[in-house]
Amino acid sequence: MFQNRQPPAADDAGFTLLEVLLAIALLAIALPVLLGLRNFDLDLQDRASELTTATLLAQEKLVEIELLGQYPIGETVGEFRHVPLGAQPVTQTDPRAVGYRWKQTIAPTPLELIREIRIKVTWPRSEREESLEVSTYVFAGRLTF
Repeated sequence: MFQNRQPPAADDAGFTLLEVLLAIALLAIALPVLLGLRNFDLDLQDRASELTTATLLAQEKLVEIELLGQYPIGETVGEFRHVPLGAQPVTQTDPRAVGYRWKQTIAPTPLELIREIRIKVTWPRSEREESLEVSTYVFAGRLTF
């Protein structure tokens, strides 16, 4: 009825205290590194989103200038508050891109009828300001034959 029990062999005893402490130490090192990488990934995703927005806004501003067809030499600045050309007006008057500003520079080139248009888009990011600049050349004269 009663069986003689033998103490378990050393293999079957489970984990030793040293093994458990070593596993906890590895987790203590690995988890902060993995969480830091996750935060870095989120920051990169935010930056990519901001750069995409800035690129689209700069492209929109270039198209707006080209559609107007007037290229006076000089600089102008502003914010992206208005409805873009060709869009349906809405009753909402809030800024479309909060914090994004633009600076337009139209400069002469060595060729009299060609103008360089530069658009610089800036926006706040943490404690500093980020910017993106695009440029193109346009024909600013009239062809006469």
